[in-house]
Amino acid sequence: MSHEKFAACIDDCNTCAAACEHCSVACLSESDVAKMADCIRADMDCAAACRFTAAALARGSDSIAEVCRMCAELCERCAAICEKHSANHCQECAKACRDCAAECRKMAA
Repeated sequence: MSHEKFAACIDDCNTCAAACEHCSVACLSESDVAKMADCIRADMDCAAACRFTAAALARGSDSIAEVCRMCAELCERCAAICEKHSANHCQECAKACRDCAAECRKMAA
C-alpha cells in the first residue's frame, strides 16, 4: 500500500496529537490556568494539524509536501511554547512536537 512509505510520519503525527491533547487537558489542571492559555491554544492547533496530516498521508494526498510543511511549522511553534513551561506534560509534548516536526520536514523535502 502507498501509505506504508509514510508510516513513520503518520505514527509521529498520531503520537504528537495525543501528546498535545494530553498536555492541553493537563494545563487546565494547573494552578494558574491563565498562564497556560498560550500552551493550550498551541496544543489544540497542533493536535488538529497532526490529525489532518496523518489522514492526508494515509490517503496519499497530492498535497503532502504542503500539508507536512504546515504541520512542521505548527509543531515547532507548539514545542517552543511548551518548552517555556516546566510541567512534565509540557516538556513531553515539546519533545513529541519536535520529533513530529522533524519527520514532517523529511516528508516535505
